[in-house]
Amino acid sequence: MQTTTTQPDLAAIKTRQQAAWSAGDYAVIGTTLQIVGESLCEALDLRAGQSVLDVAAGNGNATLAAARRWCEVVSTDYVGSLLERGRARAGAEGLDVRFEQADAENLQYPDASFDAVLSTFGVMFTPNQEKAAAELARVCKRGGKIGLANWTPDGFIGQLFKVLGTYLPPAAGLKSPMLWGTEQRLRELFPGQRVEAARKQYMFRYRSPRHWLDTFRTYYGPMNKAFAALDAGKQAALAEDLTGLAAKLNRGDDSMVVPGDYLEVVVNVR
Repeated sequence: MQTTTTQPDLAAIKTRQQAAWSAGDYAVIGTTLQIVGESLCEALDLRAGQSVLDVAAGNGNATLAAARRWCEVVSTDYVGSLLERGRARAGAEGLDVRFEQADAENLQYPDASFDAVLSTFGVMFTPNQEKAAAELARVCKRGGKIGLANWTPDGFIGQLFKVLGTYLPPAAGLKSPMLWGTEQRLRELFPGQRVEAARKQYMFRYRSPRHWLDTFRTYYGPMNKAFAALDAGKQAALAEDLTGLAAKLNRGDDSMVVPGDYLEVVVNVR
């Protein structure tokens, strides 16, 4: 019996994703993740004067971390409002950064343009994973480094997206973004390159699981869109499932402290 494989409409998915990340205000969430960008820049051992591209930069955590190390940074995202937030942050610190709108799957830069290419919890959400990875490698110089921070499938954010998927299933045939948080998939995406990956934890610190949910529901684009697509009954059920997940993983006594596992990745480009 012959079976057919459903091919997802990646262009349509990208359009929907762009709308999702434009919803809410990711900058409110992104700012709390600043420590991840600092750690990634240290893992890459960035040096003053190096040229750095931050892809799917959001409001600029890795961007600012690299600029603080006196690198020449270009910060890109396909959501213009997030670039504006990054520009404001850079201006407040007096950092010289170039901000440009760009598609991670079709970067406008020549081959071998940058000493280092970064993405923290950004490029992993592209629909066409192979194309995005190839673009990162293409614009990085030989002997340069690609630095990534990617949520793992079994960590807090990986489990969060599994819960969302039970209410709003992803497009058939679309690869999970959380695969970027596995060494096996990274070696597939960067064939012939030396991939180093260390499992790390970011601690989600909020007043309570309910405070975390209210914040993410309001500002985190994918969750904001998910709730908006459901009726009142399903919204209540989703809220209960998500607060239950946070409560189950909570290490705090009088507040929420939930570990979020991610891979800190350094790809050495040959």
